[in-house]
Amino acid sequence: MLGERLTKLRKNKKLTQQELAKELQISRSSLSQYEINKRQPDYETLKLIADYFHVSIDYLITGDMYSESPDEMWKEFLDPKTQIFFKDLQNAPEEKIDELIRFWEFIKERDKKK
Repeated sequence: MLGERLTKLRKNKKLTQQELAKELQISRSSLSQYEINKRQPDYETLKLIADYFHVSIDYLITGDMYSESPDEMWKEFLDPKTQIFFKDLQNAPEEKIDELIRFWEFIKERDKKK
């Protein structure tokens, strides 16, 4: 459960509840309630916790590091058709976009050979 994962992450960093609560700018009482699974953090707090510990919200909630394999995540992320990575490149020079598309094609071909 989230509480156990949160406690483990905190203890791995050798932090007290008070220290972590201060870092996250939440009350120690709230943190304590999260750790014993009496309360659930809201989305913003989950994001703060995930960012602080460099883990995904998915990991905090489910315990799974990846909901799918890392290769599958990268494929979706880099695929120009999904526009996940490329959406920020809408105003980029055409040659940069072409370069990224060639890179994507290279990755797809490399994966076919595996």
